[in-house]
Amino acid sequence: MPGTGAARVLLAWVLLALPPSLAQPQPSGRRWVTEKEARFDTTYADWVGADLINIYAFNHSVRRNRTEGVRVSVNVLSDHKDLPVLFVVRQKEAVVSFQVPLILRGLYQRKYAYQEVSRTLCQPQTKAEVETQHFYVDVSTLSLNASYQLRVTRVENFVLRTNERFSFNATAAQPQYFKYEFPEGLDSVIVKVTSAMAFPCSVISIQDILCPVYDLDNNVAFIGMYQTMTKKAAITVQKKDFPSNSFYVVVVVKTEDEACGGALPYYPLSKNASPDEPVDQHNRQKMLEVTVSPAITSEAYVSSMLFCLGIFLSFYVLTLLIACWESCRQQKRKGLLAAMDSPSLDTASLLGHARSIPDSFLGHAPYDSYGYGSFGNGSSGSTEGVTDSMGSAEVPYGYVGERSLENVAGRPRLDSLSSVEEDDYDTLADIDYDKNVIRTKQYLCVADLARKDKRVLRKKYQIYFWNIATIAVFYALPVIQLVITYQTVVNVTGNQDICYYNFLCAHPLGNLSAFNNILSNLGYVLLGLLFLLIILQREINYNRALMRNDTHALECGIPKHFGLFYAMGTALMMEGLLSACYHVCPNYTNFQFDTSFMYMIAGLCMLKLYQKRHPDINASAYSAYACLALVIFFSVVGVVFGKGNTAFWIVFSIIHIVATLLLSTQLYYMGRWKLDSGILRRILHVLYTDCVRQCSGPMYVDRMVLLVMGNIVNWSLAAYGLIVRPNDFASYLLAIGICNLLLYFAFYIIMKLRSGERIKLIPLLCIVGTSVVWGFALFFFFQGLSTWQKTPAESREHNRDCILLDFFDDHDIWHFLSSIAMFGSFLVLLTLDDDLDCVQRDKIYVF
Repeated sequence: MPGTGAARVLLAWVLLALPPSLAQPQPSGRRWVTEKEARFDTTYADWVGADLINIYAFNHSVRRNRTEGVRVSVNVLSDHKDLPVLFVVRQKEAVVSFQVPLILRGLYQRKYAYQEVSRTLCQPQTKAEVETQHFYVDVSTLSLNASYQLRVTRVENFVLRTNERFSFNATAAQPQYFKYEFPEGLDSVIVKVTSAMAFPCSVISIQDILCPVYDLDNNVAFIGMYQTMTKKAAITVQKKDFPSNSFYVVVVVKTEDEACGGALPYYPLSKNASPDEPVDQHNRQKMLEVTVSPAITSEAYVSSMLFCLGIFLSFYVLTLLIACWESCRQQKRKGLLAAMDSPSLDTASLLGHARSIPDSFLGHAPYDSYGYGSFGNGSSGSTEGVTDSMGSAEVPYGYVGERSLENVAGRPRLDSLSSVEEDDYDTLADIDYDKNVIRTKQYLCVADLARKDKRVLRKKYQIYFWNIATIAVFYALPVIQLVITYQTVVNVTGNQDICYYNFLCAHPLGNLSAFNNILSNLGYVLLGLLFLLIILQREINYNRALMRNDTHALECGIPKHFGLFYAMGTALMMEGLLSACYHVCPNYTNFQFDTSFMYMIAGLCMLKLYQKRHPDINASAYSAYACLALVIFFSVVGVVFGKGNTAFWIVFSIIHIVATLLLSTQLYYMGRWKLDSGILRRILHVLYTDCVRQCSGPMYVDRMVLLVMGNIVNWSLAAYGLIVRPNDFASYLLAIGICNLLLYFAFYIIMKLRSGERIKLIPLLCIVGTSVVWGFALFFFFQGLSTWQKTPAESREHNRDCILLDFFDDHDIWHFLSSIAMFGSFLVLLTLDDDLDCVQRDKIYVF
């Protein structure tokens, strides 16, 4: 009726003129529902109101062997943010609903509104060859009049093909997803997504073929596997995880970039606007490219494992061949010596022959009663050694070379940790005076610092091995439990941002996400075990020589202590185990698993190098491990609190410099100084007498050169840390230890050559080969395939493809080469002084 129509128009104008609080439509008794037959690829510009519901009916043919995507795109032209338009898509086995403006929440519950929304419909499966399916799009609102545009299209290239690139655009309100079906004979693929632009931040998700598909920023993490992305993303998908032999690749653009390391957007708030007012982000669009590539086959896993085992087992074979060659050479030498006429003892000494001298001839006590060097035993060289030492000293020397052990024979010596030499003195003051006399001589020999009972020192240095074995057990068990938990969380939640892998070369096996990074650590374990076997063989041979009362074993060469070597081999094995644990799920919270035993290896190598010429005054295991524990503590504190913290770097630099000065003083004076209230007075006295009263050079020139160089290096590193403040504090701290180790090692070799000693062929080959391997290893280490100092998305920008057997990446090669280089470094320390095995200890200089 005309009158009724005019009244309705007048009522509408009145409602629009009312204030917003009074303009809320009240449900009337009647609602109009219009249903239209709609077609694909047609844009419908229409309006809807509180009393009007529009329904669009679509139908399309679905084939069993062909999948087509259907996409619904809407754009609401009216600006009624408090009265959105609701779109409901009803289809077989699924219902999708969304409102426009679409409100998505970001960090701190910020709201972002989107007027244009596009959604891809989930495609239900069909068993018939051809089936016609119907779906309906319902449009409704509480607003009086909301205009909109609706368009439904078919998605071309909805099904991704193997090794074919496909480019597309996506926004936060217009996500995209595509289907991939595993072809016959392919069990695993890698889904790679790339983009030329880092931002806006996006999320890549792999979901099973189920309805609904979670393709919005607020629900994409509900199911499946997912990871954030800036420029690169890669997810390895296995066929066994998807019963339908197919999956969806979902790409969602996030509302904010904070998850990818970007800055939060400015959140404008006007005076009249509510703090809860949503913000229009306009066009946050990202162009991406997706490629699905075949992953490696099971044969590649087998060949890679055999390759890894073959490399390191070849070292066992090579060691066995060298041992056989050395044994044959020793047998020939013994045969030649037996064929020669036996010269007198003096002649043998002049010729330098190795002779086994009977105990009764030299008046030796049994094997367990010998001390080290020319002091403290009954050998003919004892008195000569004392005389030489006294002649080189400028202070009175009252030590008696000959001493009897019979008066202490009744004591349980094997259980005592005190030095045998202390039984020859009446008071502690005599002991301190004698130590001052010996250790402050200008030219020291190894015999001067090898006077303690060998049983005491053997026990002292064996503690290094037992302590590190105990530390390893208590350290490794919770680590293994923790990384298993991490891997379980990754597998259950699908959140691949937890672990910082090189996703372009991460090959899963069982529940492990990156088996190749774990397998490459096998070298540390196998070569560490091989080093322990070599040390065991050396110790057995040395003990046999002692049981034969071999004068070379008793009187000559660097004193043999194997406890630190056992500790080094154990540390190398534990480095492999803990590095493997770290690579189960590398991230910010477990980085110390990978570096803790690196610090220990560096510290133990320096202690072993110092012990060679200073066996009596080396640090005890307890103090050494306490210092290493302090280093690890600083490593953790530095990573957690050191980033950009000026106060931390100032404190650490001061501690670094003070520790360097204290250690330098300890080394220069051989421990013969005290840190007490009178230290400043004594420092001033030394400066006055040596620099003011008379200008005299340092008494120990070589030691002073080493310590000055060491202080220059450490002060420079402290200044670098304070000025630059590097983000990777753990690597910075490890670099300090390695620089000091290399400096001391270079000093040791230079002083060895200056002292007229030589380097034999085997240690020389080890030095050259190890240096070359270290160079290549460091090259691969600095490739930086991932970093937990950035967000997971930023870390993936550094990811690279495999470079060895399509299985191992640059970091795996670092594992291979560094394990070989560490093993070679240990062999250098073991064999470096083999040329001194026939030189008496009072002829070997200390430096």
